[in-house]
Amino acid sequence: MNIEPIAYFQSPFKSKFGVPKQSGLVEDLEGKIVFEPAYRNADALRGIEDFDYLWLIWAFSANKHKANSPVVRPPLLGGNEKMGVFATRSPFRPNGIGLSCVKLDRVDWDSPKGPVVVVKGADLMDGTPIFDIKPYVVYADCKPGARSGFVDSTAIKRLRVDIPAEFRRQLGEKQCEILVKILELDPRPHYQNDPQKVYGMPFEGMDVKFCVDEGVLTVTGLERL
Repeated sequence: MNIEPIAYFQSPFKSKFGVPKQSGLVEDLEGKIVFEPAYRNADALRGIEDFDYLWLIWAFSANKHKANSPVVRPPLLGGNEKMGVFATRSPFRPNGIGLSCVKLDRVDWDSPKGPVVVVKGADLMDGTPIFDIKPYVVYADCKPGARSGFVDSTAIKRLRVDIPAEFRRQLGEKQCEILVKILELDPRPHYQNDPQKVYGMPFEGMDVKFCVDEGVLTVTGLERL
């Protein structure tokens, strides 16, 4: 089977650093699905606006080395406990294929690049190849009461985020709200915990500088890239 991208994702994230580790964690985070010329046909999207959510099947295109281990260290478990790769959603898999459930916001039917699908809550970086789109169907996809393994017993840890007023004015209210939700998920590698270290995260054309100390993430700089 030969699989080729039907579209590419446009995201505020130019690198995988800072991208939410699961879809839906930052509900207002907007992204766009821009189709390849061969698929810029409105007929292929006929009826899609009647669905609230979509499944995206895509590639972990930023992973440059081949996955060769049967176990991984999920960040949710602090990076200290090993789990089988097929019992996790790790990006380091035998086949680098991702699956995300996103909210359909709208379709821009008359864009210069044909119909563009605008979604919210995605966990994809900019330029991610998309192989397929399927509608989310409640009766088939929703399983109330289903167990979720180690996820059920491990709460997502969130940081308190402090963005000084000068940077809040630069960002604007809406972008500031979205950035707070992204940063509170702690984008740092799980093995790093140096309060003196300053991190840089590209987001929406800006280099966001921050440091973390005792559960508080403080934005220390904001520069246009």
